[in-house]
Amino acid sequence: MERSSLTLGIEEEYLIVDRETRDLVAEPEAGFLEDCRKAAGDQVTTEFLQCQVEVGTRPHPGVAEAVAELRALRAAVAAAAGEYGYAVIAASTHPFATWRRQSHTRKERYDGLWNDMGAAAWRMLICGMHIHAGIEDDDVRIDMMNQVSYFLPHMLALSCSSPFWEGSDTQLASYRLTVFDALPRTGLPDRLDSFSEFRRLVDHLVASQCIEDGTKLWWDVRPSARFPTLEQRVTDVCPRLPDVAALAALYQSLLAFLHRLRAQNQRWRIYPATLIRENRWRAQRYGAEGKLIDHGQRKAVPLADLIEELIEFVSGDAAALGCAEELAGLRRILADGTSAHRQRLAYAAAREAGEDDAGALRRVVDTLIEEFLAE
Repeated sequence: MERSSLTLGIEEEYLIVDRETRDLVAEPEAGFLEDCRKAAGDQVTTEFLQCQVEVGTRPHPGVAEAVAELRALRAAVAAAAGEYGYAVIAASTHPFATWRRQSHTRKERYDGLWNDMGAAAWRMLICGMHIHAGIEDDDVRIDMMNQVSYFLPHMLALSCSSPFWEGSDTQLASYRLTVFDALPRTGLPDRLDSFSEFRRLVDHLVASQCIEDGTKLWWDVRPSARFPTLEQRVTDVCPRLPDVAALAALYQSLLAFLHRLRAQNQRWRIYPATLIRENRWRAQRYGAEGKLIDHGQRKAVPLADLIEELIEFVSGDAAALGCAEELAGLRRILADGTSAHRQRLAYAAAREAGEDDAGALRRVVDTLIEEFLAE
């Protein structure tokens, strides 16, 4: 069996903050987005709220190339922001901004969301990271979606960057999913037998006038409606680029591993969605510091142990793809903690140093600004 190309494209959503107040810029000056596009072309786009921008790389054969382009896109957006007294952060929630003070982008698609979904959409002050992997065969794309869903909670746990919401510690590592899951057609995908079945599902929803097209299926992983890719969407956006590289390497290597099993007439066991959702919740709540269920053993296991096992499973595939070094970065995430962990440490350190609550939250924003271009 010929393996899919597994080319990578990475999309990230960012928040625009005022350097002086560290609050979000609810309505950036008119020239800001234009200057971003002058620097990075059409790879910079608007997002649902005006305080957000999105960037997306072109397809690349490997992790290093995709992350190199992402680095350039981050630098371009940061430089444009600096001209206006703004800064850019890659975090899935802002530590203290409020959704009621934001303005949505005036665009037909976003106007529809704003009007049709009420507060479920109005509260969408969240950002994510999506990774596309090239899988040219339609039915193989569905097969890979069914199997890779098992590992989505692991990826979520390693990416968490949204512990704060409107100035409060939510006690969750990824509060973003709490907000996002209020929308319809989110969460784990349906288990499907073929691409034809997927098309029938989408066509049914379109004919029923529930959605306009497949882009309104907001599953944690889905066949892209625009490209021959399998797009994972469960992860928070990561402040540090090396963490992005590690997660991209894990996703690409996992898909190569599953292709290898398929070529040997084997597959990863498909578990009931309820069991995968249990791990999704654990990842959302505890992040990398918690335990996930090893469903083969039927017991909770520290994430670090599961990731070490995963690295062992896919190490040969990562070496063949040229991303073994980036994959090893998963151990650094576990050692240093995710952004959610670091944000809480920054807040605690600021309070211990005498800052009040508002000052400590601004310090958290400062650390996110510092990490945006850090290596």
